[in-house]
Amino acid sequence: MRIPLRAAALIVLLLGGAAASAQPLPPIRYTIRFPAPQTNYLDVDAIVPTDGRASVDMLMAVWTPGSYLVREYERNVEAVKAFDGTKALTVEKPSKNRWRIAAGGAKEVRLTYRVYAHEMTVRNNWVEADFAMINGAPTFMTIASDVAQPREGGQAARRVHDITLELPAAWKRSITGMPGAPDGRPHHYIAPDFDTLVDSPLVAGNPVVHEFSVAGKPHFLVDVATGPGDAVFDGVRAARDLQRIVETDLAFWGALPYDKYVFFNVLTGAGGLEHKNSVMMMASQWSTGTREKYVDWLSLASHEYFHLWNVKRLRPIELGPFDYERENYPRSLWISEGLTDYYGDVVLARAGLITRDEYLSALSTAIRTLQSTPGRFVQPVETASFDAWIKQYRPDENSINTSISYYTKGAVVGFVLDARIRGASNGGKSLDDVMKLAFARFSGARGFTPEDFRTTASDVAGTDLSGWFRTALETTAELDYGPALSWFGLAFGASAVKDDDQARARLGATTEETNGRLIVTNVPRGTPAFDAGVNAGDEILAIDNFRVTPDKYVARLDALTPGRSVALLVARRDTLKTLTVVVADAPIPMWDLHGATGATPDQQAHLRRWLSRD
Repeated sequence: MRIPLRAAALIVLLLGGAAASAQPLPPIRYTIRFPAPQTNYLDVDAIVPTDGRASVDMLMAVWTPGSYLVREYERNVEAVKAFDGTKALTVEKPSKNRWRIAAGGAKEVRLTYRVYAHEMTVRNNWVEADFAMINGAPTFMTIASDVAQPREGGQAARRVHDITLELPAAWKRSITGMPGAPDGRPHHYIAPDFDTLVDSPLVAGNPVVHEFSVAGKPHFLVDVATGPGDAVFDGVRAARDLQRIVETDLAFWGALPYDKYVFFNVLTGAGGLEHKNSVMMMASQWSTGTREKYVDWLSLASHEYFHLWNVKRLRPIELGPFDYERENYPRSLWISEGLTDYYGDVVLARAGLITRDEYLSALSTAIRTLQSTPGRFVQPVETASFDAWIKQYRPDENSINTSISYYTKGAVVGFVLDARIRGASNGGKSLDDVMKLAFARFSGARGFTPEDFRTTASDVAGTDLSGWFRTALETTAELDYGPALSWFGLAFGASAVKDDDQARARLGATTEETNGRLIVTNVPRGTPAFDAGVNAGDEILAIDNFRVTPDKYVARLDALTPGRSVALLVARRDTLKTLTVVVADAPIPMWDLHGATGATPDQQAHLRRWLSRD
């Protein structure tokens, strides 16, 4: 189908002024069909312009921006065929995620293929009888030369990608962050380039949609129930509270950088993935059932929405133009994810959606997690960012000893840095000002370097923070919490949180019950179990010749005297081994933040201003 001249002109306007001054490239036109959705497949039919070339290479992304692991989406593609009219064309695979079509000089070719869609994650596809969740990277092929140029220092081609969905009769609605096509047809959308296509998930079926407006712009909470849960999740309440999050972020940043925004909320699983004007979230349909679960859901939504600015527009220089065929290595995910984690809960407090004590509890959890992870002495947080591709998404039983999460440490660094800037400026500036100045300086096409962000923070603080940054980000030295506690009038105390085996004494190994057996899952460095040679995968059978079952484990430890040497009987690959373990005192986790006794009026005022919207 050719696009009428008037529609083509409107598409050019969608691309912005720079694109409007150049001759637009012919679009790729996709039709997505669901002939038998109960089989978990979607069909793609694409009209691909070739510019009269003898052959054209089609490319599928192997990863999704925001989720730093090569996912090999092409593994779900089958039945790839190409045609010039009714004439079948030869299709070859020169590499795992590329298909070469022998176009023979045809001006355009028709490409068809099927995609298996049955992986319920925020970055994959799901199709079933009742609905479809479609992400761009695992669905759409594009012309390889359009997106491969940045690797050679060129610019990615801004080719329009035109998408039409043909829905089963029982499905009444589709929704996406992409704009509707100029012809106004339902289920017809326009992405001005491949980046936008990858960045714009779609949902089709019969979702429950709650709409609200902020600053005159529409926002949609799209609840996708995967079972009989339509009346379980309180979407009305959730939409009302999302509006408060949006309003609070608007007050922070000063403007909303989109025409509309979509909160996709698939009511199964867990997780979230940010996009430029939408987010794909997954959560239990009972997330509004208890205060704890609901706050967790709000925290997820707040985190992902803050990404609108921090990472989708204010991004590390390594994250654009994207190389969709191989890893992109940033050192600043502690900013993009960690500081977003920090602000996710700060925004909830400023919006009045959580109390001060609830906020301090969440921050305490992050600090406790950091301080109980031996990997903090092994991996600096900038290295954790760089190694995201091999560590963050591939944890194993030894990860706790060798790595640190840039989410967790980044959030804690944010707390410490925020207080440092406030103290250096005598309360005149904060990390808020750093984020806004960085956005003003670096939210354009270039992105920021690690040095850019450090310099911006020093400029705002009015003092050189370079030494502090080197220590906090490039080394494994412990963070100094003292200035932050002093500025906000806080103190650490004993926490009520206990490890699984925390009684009077401990072995230090983390365990879980598996089919009635007590299995070691990991062994943190520096614990009695680590020193004694207990391994992940061992089954604990007895302590000092007395049988231990999962339900009696904590009671058995509670009966031991710290400092005592015990015989620990384990089964390892069906072989019995007796290990000598010197049990230790259970540590008191002193990472629970609370108001310090005798906090001054100034300190109390600092705390109020920190967690206040005004």
